[in-house]
Amino acid sequence: MQINWERKELNLKIVYYGPALSGKTTNLEQVHAHVDPGRKGKLLSLKNREDRTLYFDFFQLELGKIGGLTPKLNLYTVPGQTYYEATRKMVLRRADGVVFVADSSPTRLTDNIDSWHNLKSQLSSLQLYTDDFPIVIQLNKRDLPYPVPPEVLKRKLGVTGYRTYEAVAVKNIGVFETLKAITQVVVARVQQELYA
Repeated sequence: MQINWERKELNLKIVYYGPALSGKTTNLEQVHAHVDPGRKGKLLSLKNREDRTLYFDFFQLELGKIGGLTPKLNLYTVPGQTYYEATRKMVLRRADGVVFVADSSPTRLTDNIDSWHNLKSQLSSLQLYTDDFPIVIQLNKRDLPYPVPPEVLKRKLGVTGYRTYEAVAVKNIGVFETLKAITQVVVARVQQELYA
């Protein structure tokens, strides 16, 4: 959280995290495509030749007022490929909340678990702990022929205590519910800090 008292702006950072090709960028693209143009900045994407996220995707979304401040959500994704660990850690720095995007394909279960453990390790190295840090889980690609049942996926990941949303990001299903949930958790935590 960063506050610019002169401009009365509250900048909040939300990072979409998960394995490669789980739908992190698709979430941002859907939000960007369906939000009022006056409330959003340009969607920036740095991609490689295979059209995969190389560094991160980013755009800023403006919300209503909180305590006289205008909140601006800075939405980021991280590259999911395992060899971009340093990039993921850098993007996570100063994050106020995380959306973990899990792929519902049975063949991606190990990738989901590895990515979840990597997120926990990265947060811990930044002295942020999953027990009290705002995290929302999105189970994406629910339209696959045989998706892993939600309860099984949550149990295998060890995320049964987290707010969880099913989604089909390419069809804009569950995208805004997920964003609304993480925003609520982050804003509630910020309000608690501002008025403590």
